[in-house]
Amino acid sequence: MSEQVAVQRKRTFCRVCEPACGMIATVKNDQLIKLEADREHPVSKGFVCNKGIYGAEIHNDPDRLRHPLRRTANGDFERISWDTALTEISDRLKKTLTDHGSSALGFYGGNPGAFNALLGPSQGSLLMQLGVQKVFSSGTQDCSNKFAASKAVFGTRTLHPVPDIAHSDFILIIGENPAVSHMSFVSLPHPMQHLKDAEARGATVLYVNPRQIESASKAGRVQFIKPDTDVYLLAAMLHTIDAERGFHPSASERAVALNELRRFVADYPASRVASITGIPEDRIRELALAFADANSACVHMSTGVNMGRQGTLAYWLVHMLSLVTGNLGSRGGNRYSTGFYTRATAAGRKMSEAFRDTPFGPVREPSNGITLPGNLLADYVLDPNDPIKAMFVSSGNPVLSIGGEARMRDALESLDLLVCIDIYRSATAEHADYVLPAAGAFEREDINITGLGLQSTPSIQYTPAIVSPGFERRPDWWIWEQLCAAMGFASAFDQSEAPDMWGRIDAMLRSRGTSMEELRDTEIMTFDAAEPEELFSHVQHDDGLIDAFPAFFSSAIERMREIYDELAAEPESQLKLITKRDAYMLNSWYANVDKLKRGDRDRNYLYMHPQDAEQRQLADGSSVRISNQHGTVETELRLSDELMPGVVAMTHGWGHQQTRGMRTAQQTPGVNPNRLLPSGRGSYEPLSNQAHMTGIAVDVRMTAP
Repeated sequence: MSEQVAVQRKRTFCRVCEPACGMIATVKNDQLIKLEADREHPVSKGFVCNKGIYGAEIHNDPDRLRHPLRRTANGDFERISWDTALTEISDRLKKTLTDHGSSALGFYGGNPGAFNALLGPSQGSLLMQLGVQKVFSSGTQDCSNKFAASKAVFGTRTLHPVPDIAHSDFILIIGENPAVSHMSFVSLPHPMQHLKDAEARGATVLYVNPRQIESASKAGRVQFIKPDTDVYLLAAMLHTIDAERGFHPSASERAVALNELRRFVADYPASRVASITGIPEDRIRELALAFADANSACVHMSTGVNMGRQGTLAYWLVHMLSLVTGNLGSRGGNRYSTGFYTRATAAGRKMSEAFRDTPFGPVREPSNGITLPGNLLADYVLDPNDPIKAMFVSSGNPVLSIGGEARMRDALESLDLLVCIDIYRSATAEHADYVLPAAGAFEREDINITGLGLQSTPSIQYTPAIVSPGFERRPDWWIWEQLCAAMGFASAFDQSEAPDMWGRIDAMLRSRGTSMEELRDTEIMTFDAAEPEELFSHVQHDDGLIDAFPAFFSSAIERMREIYDELAAEPESQLKLITKRDAYMLNSWYANVDKLKRGDRDRNYLYMHPQDAEQRQLADGSSVRISNQHGTVETELRLSDELMPGVVAMTHGWGHQQTRGMRTAQQTPGVNPNRLLPSGRGSYEPLSNQAHMTGIAVDVRMTAP
């Protein structure tokens, strides 16, 4: 008679996005059976979205990497041992160093690395000891502008005032769709419930977006705006407030250079920006005064603005809107959320404000929070004078996530060595010489580190590995430390075969008077929220004051004038492409989940307003060709009056025709809209190295028969 296997229910949390919603994992015989919401979680309180639940599908996907792989001469992959992989990779790295020096080494890190608490230090250890100088990351595709702006305004890259939605009378959300993406740079589980509650008590909830987003069907309404013009709207709102209400008296006590800010925004009155934003002058004034006159008002901005050409300036002006209306550091306004590490903002002071001249144009000097522009990765690899010869890609997919796919593939094929560390053999890993299988989210211990300083309710949660790593998968930190050891570098394994990797987090917890030992015992700790005005004690400029007009922005402000002239000269018929966020797709992470690819979800479409389609003699279901000077894709047209006329939208994360290691993704490949994005010189914002990924000019025509 076989022994009955007990079913266990284990507490864990989601690693898909920043709120880290609590989940309960059902485990049987060391196998993850299902995931469900943790109804007793003190922060997420029983909420988790479908993306979190589908984490079980990804965990159990038979296409996930199981063993180290080596590419063969004919382009296939063969299984090898860890010892063989580590030895061969280290030997080839040593040869590259001998032949070309450390300038021939490169690295690209993807988004999942931010949701893996032990990855960063071990990864950084190898890169530092190798002397890697050419470091790229997905941060320059989604958020590096925020680090650049906060460093200039507050003196630290880690101060990002979060909206106090629970107490606000006016909630302004720009370039964000909380119902689908659950917000970024504010860790707030079930944001739509919070917005619905706010509206129910009388608060105004307003989204500024080129599309009638899903969020507005649940709470609030949308103010249409032309893509990539938000910075001009914000400047006009500030000018209107200054001219008709005056800056709040507290602003002069908290900030310097307010007169310089006034002179700057005076160049962008509502009458001047109305045509390029698509918002009537009177409506801009109404919006500005409603925000200023509210008893309390908060503002938040996300990737729909970050990915434009002026995301850093826009985030600066978001901070200024809160400051000059008296809402910064105020109940119902924007406040700082001190997390489990109370010295995070002081640690964030270290960030270079220098620029580096490169053969591809000036770039922001890489430092904490900002890497080289991902849009220049192919250029650096193919640089005839100083090429990258060997490269690591960690949990990233630059082939599909960066503009210029064809050139990126050529660049990766030109490398002498490409090593990918991932859970899938992704589109990028298809070009690798070695693919190393990382443990998934539920096969490793972790904490919810991503929300540090961004949480509505400050907390920390520890999860052990819910199940053992399957097959020959290993935690990312283990892989990087083993590579250090194979190179003969200092490694965590120098002192122990089973090192304790939690020393850094333990030191951070001590700032709160607790420890990793206590956290392991309790699993979840919550902390009292800071008083709103404590935000100002976290400003890290030497004088303790906010810089309302950073001199560092001078070249970007001149560029802002040039872009205005460019926008003003565009023909009225010009279409602009934006990304359509999708509740069933997360970048390319979920491309291989069969349940999410059934019916009409087997491809991505181009969405267009019926008015624009009629002008082009296009109909719903037409096969269309979308093109510009950067590339061309073909797909099916879907008409939608949810879009602002002049705007078209596509969902990204598709384009897996060549991804043999992900069978569902390859069978339902869709098209890669990032082929239409600029890359290389001029395709990024120099202040932050942020890529230009929204508001892209395109032409749409019927596909030739």
